[in-house]
Amino acid sequence: MVSHIVQHLIALGMQAASLTLWLVILTVVFLPLERFFALHPTRVRARTLASDLAYYFLNGLAPALVLAIPISLITAVVQRVTPQAYTDAIASLPLGAKILIGILVSEVGAYWGHRLSHQTPFLWRFHKVHHSPESMDWLVNTRAHPVDVVFTRLCGLAPLYALSLATPRGEGQLLPLIVTLAGTAWAFFVHGNLNWRFGPLEWLVATPHFHHWHHTNDENRDHNYAALLPVVDRLFGTHHAPSHWPPVYGVDEPVAPSFVGQLLDPLSAPRARTPRAEAPADAASDV
Repeated sequence: MVSHIVQHLIALGMQAASLTLWLVILTVVFLPLERFFALHPTRVRARTLASDLAYYFLNGLAPALVLAIPISLITAVVQRVTPQAYTDAIASLPLGAKILIGILVSEVGAYWGHRLSHQTPFLWRFHKVHHSPESMDWLVNTRAHPVDVVFTRLCGLAPLYALSLATPRGEGQLLPLIVTLAGTAWAFFVHGNLNWRFGPLEWLVATPHFHHWHHTNDENRDHNYAALLPVVDRLFGTHHAPSHWPPVYGVDEPVAPSFVGQLLDPLSAPRARTPRAEAPADAASDV
């Protein structure tokens, strides 16, 4: 029993050390980029830096532990109801094909999880924490309620297991890891305070310009839910990417200023969300 606890503590410590190393790498990369290619004047966010770092470590450690339970249940059900011929066909696909299919499948699942987080009042209570910053930089990616992170990540990973693209053993373990790492790394980039534009490439992959419009707090809110592939928003009529940048960021509702307050506030009595105007689908989607 004691040795089992020690093993878990050692594993947790190694994860924390890995997160610390990645934090150093991200800082070394993004601090100079946001200094020399800033879209908006750099703001000193000392008041919120501690909260952002707390979110970084919490969301780097907790979701994987929580997700293990629903993923195990999905896997058990799928193994019982899926024909063996289908499972064998999926298993025989080259790893490259699995990755491409898996990214697309995961992207669609995460898109609808993200969209529901905006459209469902209960889920919005958690998700608004991520939208509360009134300026954008790479650390905004870390500011997300763990319930919100678990829900959206489950929506992205569950289809991989449901379609037998991912399995809890063997090569099938690689796909969820690749999808999660790619999505997490790219999320830091698209939240960045960077003035870069990428021309036609913006039709293919999410960029800071694309995702900044997701964080706007004007009449064009509730667009651009995709994490990696803007084509998913085009498919479902929620793409919005005019040539200029968003004029304002944030949310209308009050958000608790402290880290602990932001964790607990969504669990308290709900507040009415300010209605958001429905914009015509893809009304101004030219890049």
